[in-house]
Amino acid sequence: MSDEADVLGPGGRRLDRIRLLGVTATGYHGVFEHERRTGQVFSADVVAHLDTRRAAATDDLGHTLNYGTLAEQVVAVLAGEPADLVETVAERIAATVLAHPQVQAVDVAVHKPQAPITVPFGDVVVEVRRDRSWLPAAEPVAADAPRWRPEGGAPAAAPAEPLAPAPVAAPAGAPAAGALPLTAVEPPAVAAAAPDLPPGPVPGPATAPAPAAPEAGDDRPDDVVDAELVQDALDAAPDAPVDVVLAIGSNLGAAQDTLRDAVADLAATPGLEVVDVSALARTAPVGGPEQPDYLNAVVIARTTLSPRDLLRATAEVERQHGRERLVHWGPRTLDVDIIVYGSVSAVTDDLELPHPRAHERAFVLQPWAQVRPDAVLHGLGGGPVAQLAATAPDREGVRWLALDWLTAPVPAAQPDPGDAAGAADEQRLDAPLDAPLDAPLHDPLGPLGDPVDPLDAAGRRDP
Repeated sequence: MSDEADVLGPGGRRLDRIRLLGVTATGYHGVFEHERRTGQVFSADVVAHLDTRRAAATDDLGHTLNYGTLAEQVVAVLAGEPADLVETVAERIAATVLAHPQVQAVDVAVHKPQAPITVPFGDVVVEVRRDRSWLPAAEPVAADAPRWRPEGGAPAAAPAEPLAPAPVAAPAGAPAAGALPLTAVEPPAVAAAAPDLPPGPVPGPATAPAPAAPEAGDDRPDDVVDAELVQDALDAAPDAPVDVVLAIGSNLGAAQDTLRDAVADLAATPGLEVVDVSALARTAPVGGPEQPDYLNAVVIARTTLSPRDLLRATAEVERQHGRERLVHWGPRTLDVDIIVYGSVSAVTDDLELPHPRAHERAFVLQPWAQVRPDAVLHGLGGGPVAQLAATAPDREGVRWLALDWLTAPVPAAQPDPGDAAGAADEQRLDAPLDAPLDAPLHDPLGPLGDPVDPLDAAGRRDP
């Protein structure tokens, strides 16, 4: 593994490291059918970043990382359910290591020395670093997870030494040999099946079939292909309606009116059915420039749209309400975030599911728990929403929750003409979901229901 950079703890000091190197197992990962049938040797290097002082002071294994257990978990991933990509295997290992609460960050390197590459090579290594602010795009794997076996019985023994691969011509439409494309999407997966190749660790030569000559009378251009283009699983519509959770927020202009109209616009979106809407929360801004409070709510819905089509629909609702991204974490007329889409876990350039910071945002968790007390946020860092709301770092920034806000105005939600930020921005009333948790927060949560009086129980005036 390449020399990893330091990871700093809360006090700005470098965290300690536990290294587990060269864990090896036979796995069945790869895009080619022969890789799934015969298997090959994979190995992993893991570096866990954590504070070992408490364990050392107490001489107690319970306060550190049990590397014997960790080694078994890494083998369970390497020898477990097959993945097309080495990247997916690395993410599963990273998620499994971060499931240990002592670990703050992890470096993972997965080696595939017998990869079907057409030129001489020594190794293929995929390295990732993940931490609690940059979560893995996978779920943890238990140490007792069953080993995967190909259909038809026990796998063939993997060779002791890597073999030099023979040249392989990639079939048309199949991934290039040795390519490690990025995708981290759980089912339903959408990908073209790789064509069968001859069995054995060294695939024989193959050639792509020559294109058929056009039939007589066929005057279509030679480059026209009749096919449906599917980018990835996030473009695939579900077979049945999927439950989704959306977070909406605003802090510019008449924010309550904007959110009310946004709910109506979402309900009018074809393929999206609004099932329930939470209470309205007033929350302190988190991160970004100085600005007034936000108004937030959570929308429970069901959809037949694909995840990416739902993203386009929510972006269109934002656009209709004048959303502009001029200042990072700055004020916004309307923000609509997809928190969960069924049980899908995915990371792409334009969409992460579940939302990677939802588990630590009280302005999402508290309204969500109010309307769905038994809700559970899946994914790494998830859990019962009500419990997450009670421990969220920004929980004291939720000023109050107001019911019946869709049908009646909430006076405390209106812009304050005397507010300097409001005079410039018309008023900001909610923290962006992607802002960092480093801003001071004020005023405790008032009672559920009507907004609290501007003077709270401690005699402090709500700004």
